[in-house]
Amino acid sequence: MDGGYFDVESCALDAFRDLTERTLDPGALASAAAVQDNVPLYDMADLEAVLGDAGGRQALLSEWARVLGQLSGVLVLKGAYADTGVLDDATAAYERVISREAESGGGKGDHFAAAGSNARVWNSLQKLCEEDPSLFARYFGNVAIAAVCEAWLGPFYQMTAQVNLVRPGGKAQEAHRDYHLGFQTEAVAARFPAHIHDLSAAMTLQGAVAHCDMPVESGPTKLLPFSQLYRPGYMAYRRDDFRAYFEERHVQLPLEKGDALFFNPALFHAAGENRSADIARMANLLQVSSAFGRAMEAVDREGMCRSLYPAVRALLDEERLSADEADAAIAAAAEGYSFPTNLDIDPPVGGLAPETQAALFRRALGNRMLLEEFETELSRQTARRGA
Repeated sequence: MDGGYFDVESCALDAFRDLTERTLDPGALASAAAVQDNVPLYDMADLEAVLGDAGGRQALLSEWARVLGQLSGVLVLKGAYADTGVLDDATAAYERVISREAESGGGKGDHFAAAGSNARVWNSLQKLCEEDPSLFARYFGNVAIAAVCEAWLGPFYQMTAQVNLVRPGGKAQEAHRDYHLGFQTEAVAARFPAHIHDLSAAMTLQGAVAHCDMPVESGPTKLLPFSQLYRPGYMAYRRDDFRAYFEERHVQLPLEKGDALFFNPALFHAAGENRSADIARMANLLQVSSAFGRAMEAVDREGMCRSLYPAVRALLDEERLSADEADAAIAAAAEGYSFPTNLDIDPPVGGLAPETQAALFRRALGNRMLLEEFETELSRQTARRGA
C-alpha cells in the first residue's frame, strides 16, 4: 500500500494468514444453532418467532451483520425455505427458461465451464416474475432472506439473481472476490483508493439458494472464513500464492435443498468442482445491492454524449482542449460504469465487464468516428444495456 492505494505487489500473505487462521467462538453468537468450519448455521424454524418480534429481530439482524462484517464473513440459513415445494416449482420454471434460451441460441454465457457444459440464467429475478408472477411472489416472499438482506444493506435494497446449473464434471472456479471491485481488472481496481476497496464490500451481499441437496462432491461454494477482513484483498486474490493458500485452507459446507448461504462479497470464494456422478447442482445466486448506489438526479447521458461528441472532437482538433481535459469532460457527461446491464446481450468484452459509455466515447474519438457512426454505436450500446 502506498499513499492510500493498494497494489498487487505489496500484498502480504503472512498478514492474510494471520487473519484467516483464527477460530470463530460459538459463544460469541447468541442465535446460531451450530458453527461448522467457522461458518455459523442458523435454524430458521427455531428463529421464525424471533423474526416476528421487533426487538428479537433487531438483535438477530445485528448478529448477522457482525458475522458478515467483523467475524467469519459467511453464514447459512438452514431451512430458509420450509416449503421446498416452491423450490421444485421454481426449478421447473427455470428449466423451461433454460430450454427456451438454448433453443434460441441464448443463455451461452457461463463462468464455470465451456459453453454447453453448464447453464446460466441471467436476470433470473425478472424472468421468474414474467414466467409465473404467483410463483415469484411465493419464492421471493421469503422473510428470512429479506431479513439477512436488510441486516447487511439496510432497507430499500435492490435484489438481482442469476441461476447457475452445474452438471457433473463442471469445473471449479479460481478464488476471487465479487462485485463491485471483483468485477474489474487488476489495473482498474488499482486506480480506486483504499477507502473505496473498503466501501465495495458494504455495497452488496452475495447469496445462494440451494435448489437441491448439495453434498461436498457436487461442488458447493468453497469459502475462506475471515478473508474479507484483509483490506487489500481485491488486489491479493489475483496472486498465485494467495490462490494456492485458498486451495489449502478453504472449507466447503454441504447444503440441503431449501438452505440459503450468504457471504460478504469481499470473502475469498470459488464455486467447487462437481465431482458427483448424477447431481445437477442448481442454485439461484442472489446479488443484492445497496439502495445508496444511485445518483441523486436522473440524467440523459446518452443525449449528452450525442451533443458533446462533435464539440469535444472539434476542440481537440483545434488544440483548445487537452487530452486530459477531454477525459474530464467525458467523465462528467458519460456513464463510466458497465452496470447495470443486460448480460444476455451485453456480455463482457476484452475484460471482466462490458464497455462503458465513456469508453465508447473515447474509442470513437481515437478512431475519429463520424458523428453518425458514433450515434449508431451509442444507440446499439443503450439497447444492449436494456436502458
